[in-house]
Amino acid sequence: MELTERVAYLRGLAEGMKLDTETNEGKLISVIIDILEDIALEISDINENALDIGEELDALSSDLADVEEYLCDLEEDCDCDCDCDCCCDDDDCDCDCCCDDDDDCDCCCGDDDDCCFYEVKCPQCGDELALDEEVLELGAIDCPNCGATLEFEFDEDDEEEDEE
Repeated sequence: MELTERVAYLRGLAEGMKLDTETNEGKLISVIIDILEDIALEISDINENALDIGEELDALSSDLADVEEYLCDLEEDCDCDCDCDCCCDDDDCDCDCCCDDDDDCDCCCGDDDDCCFYEVKCPQCGDELALDEEVLELGAIDCPNCGATLEFEFDEDDEEEDEE
């Protein structure tokens, strides 16, 4: 039995008892029943609103899941060869969204200077270096930390992948 039904039952009991509302006790009981009825109606309205909000929240959650799925699909579809984090997190990405094959970076973040760097770890001292393609194409550099020579080799397969 719902709260509003219980208050209605209580009102029926008071009327069935032929409660005299002219006495002090009768007036008090009548006012208490009126207040209980108001409270029951307010609680009923709050419950309805909570259910409506829950349904809307479920719909928003579903819509958000669709948006997340769409965005994840976009990231997975990105196929550019650059190693920057400005457009995608996929290292195997080879679309034209960020870096072109002509060595200048047309990055979607607009920061051409700090975009397309490759991290290289020195085998001698373990220092991590961020190198761009121009430095890698030199074939070798000296580690600025320990002076060890770091050599870079590219296979023809790597070059063909870069051209595609």
